[in-house]
Amino acid sequence: MMRNTVIFVCLALLTGCMPQTKAQKGGAYGAAGGAVAGAIIGQAAGRDTKATLIGAAIGAAVGGLSGAGVGKMMDDQERDMHAALAESEAASIRREGNLLAVSLKGDVTFDVNSAVVRPGLYSEITRIASVVRDYPQTVVRVEGHTDSTGSESYNMDLSRRRADSVKNIVIQQGVSSSRIETVAFGESAPVASNDTEYGRAKNRRVEIKIAPIQ
Repeated sequence: MMRNTVIFVCLALLTGCMPQTKAQKGGAYGAAGGAVAGAIIGQAAGRDTKATLIGAAIGAAVGGLSGAGVGKMMDDQERDMHAALAESEAASIRREGNLLAVSLKGDVTFDVNSAVVRPGLYSEITRIASVVRDYPQTVVRVEGHTDSTGSESYNMDLSRRRADSVKNIVIQQGVSSSRIETVAFGESAPVASNDTEYGRAKNRRVEIKIAPIQ
């Protein structure tokens, strides 16, 4: 199943859009490569077809090629997400190709060693979900991350539980579960040094990644 899915995604990306210029061809190959890498990550994390397809969509979004109108749709979604989170100090938004990523600060969203979303941050996640709900042609991956404090196995479990908590709130707000997967990274994907408290705080996070359906 994994092999067939990857082949299908690659063929769709490389032939379906029919790029004519060298730049467009480069974008197609980049998107296909990203789709393969994303599909592999999705399969490794989820061991099922949904995870593979969502991983492929996210990889392709980073690769930079999508169908007509998709870029505009992601522009609109980014605009709406910024408006929804304009007053938030717990969330940050970044754009990479056609991938939209919202990062939630773990120290603000959760108590220490807890996977229960703090009541004050529940509203942030519901606002994120309301934007996602308005764009049904996208898929979502909720990623859990920790710092390196504690054992690797504990951090993996904590990151998984936190990602699941955020996913459940998004589903409660009317986003179909078929559009969402969770991935636990534990301490394996830091964005800052774990040698300082500032760096560890940056690494304790949940990221919501949104990509167009390819």
